[in-house]
Amino acid sequence: MTMLVERLNSPAALSRTRNQRDTETVQFAQAALEAGKKEGLQLAVRARYVALAIIACLLPAINPAWEQLYYVALLGLFALIGWAQVRVGRVGVSRSELALLFCDLALLTFVIVVPNPFGTTHWPVAMQYHFDNFIYFFVLLSGATLAYSWRTVVAVGTWTAALWMIGVAWVWWQPDRDPALTARIAEAVGGDHRLFALISPTAIGFGLRIQEIVVFMIVAVTLALAASRSNDLLIRHAAVERERGNLARYFSPNVVTELSKHDEPLKQVRTQDVAVLFVDIVGFTAFADARAPEEVVRTLREFHGLMEQEVFRHDGTLDKYLGDGLMATFGTPFAGARDASNALLCAQAMIAAADGWNVRRTASGEPPMRVSFGLHYGPVVLGDIGQTCLEFAVIGATVNAASRLESLTRRLDCALVASNDLVSRAKLELGSTAETFASLIAQDPQAIRGLERPIAIWTQPRATP
Repeated sequence: MTMLVERLNSPAALSRTRNQRDTETVQFAQAALEAGKKEGLQLAVRARYVALAIIACLLPAINPAWEQLYYVALLGLFALIGWAQVRVGRVGVSRSELALLFCDLALLTFVIVVPNPFGTTHWPVAMQYHFDNFIYFFVLLSGATLAYSWRTVVAVGTWTAALWMIGVAWVWWQPDRDPALTARIAEAVGGDHRLFALISPTAIGFGLRIQEIVVFMIVAVTLALAASRSNDLLIRHAAVERERGNLARYFSPNVVTELSKHDEPLKQVRTQDVAVLFVDIVGFTAFADARAPEEVVRTLREFHGLMEQEVFRHDGTLDKYLGDGLMATFGTPFAGARDASNALLCAQAMIAAADGWNVRRTASGEPPMRVSFGLHYGPVVLGDIGQTCLEFAVIGATVNAASRLESLTRRLDCALVASNDLVSRAKLELGSTAETFASLIAQDPQAIRGLERPIAIWTQPRATP
């Protein structure tokens, strides 16, 4: 087992582990952004549909004429573009999405600047600016903030300004389609050029057009900052969820819930009674030396998956993997009312899981594995160790004794060795008549290296093949 641990702790292995963690972090953030993007797009499209429905009702109410159906029909194109944005939306730079956004803005510019071809009046084209329809650009801008990055929001503002100026230039080049109307208005206002500039059907109002663009850009930049902060919060939330996921690798779900609320139990250095469980595959080093690395890792993953499932199912903490074994604690970081009994029940459930695993291995032509277990209960020291890379550590004579008890299974030819301290505590928790203790056999006290006196032990035999 020592050789395997050295291989797993080699610089190359540690480098691969760091790279794997970095990759997992990127993938986790990518998944969070992907989920946020999809949710934002769906929300933006729903908001678009609601806004289009309101505008479709508003237009005929403001101007009850059949020619308004032209604009109502164009609203269907905006709805179609929104549907397409959801279909092609993804995290990162997407030319399809940018093209659809540009189509949104270009279509709206066309609708606002170009007169209704089905209209009954033939005013000069510049009259389109007298209806103050620029405000509809804010509807598209607000939708962009729900689904896109701050850069895209700024791009929407920039594209709008460019398209709006192109529209102004196009209108400026158009001839006056009703010069008689212009002449009558000029005659009516006399020499008041300012009033004529306001009500003239050919007046574009360059100052007002520039004011619209400036205000729109200010709003776009402000909303871009809000979108940037929202993305930052999303990434931070993803990091918190990843940290919570990392906690779930070691602690049972109920403990993770508590630790997510406050982390003081991890920072406080203290001593408390804890049940410690060591698990090891007997003879795994010889097994690993004779097989390909892929098979070795696959076997370890299967074994660790079975064992950690039982640790969490019995409210334990996965302290660390030890090559082909593992160490688990019960009563960390919070002491419970059934720590010793949970540890014993977990070990017995692990034995059953290992027996079932061996049945499957034998059926597939693979050799069975002998798994051994050691249990002890007593005081340990808890707290963070390390300077920059912190680890929640459980140390003390109780931990060493549990490891020695696991090694004792070889000499006693049994599956499990538990100290009398743990069994006595478990009997107090469950009652001495509980069925849990039926398979345990009392043994003579054994001398354990690191302990001053021999301790009484209990053993559980291996299942008969």
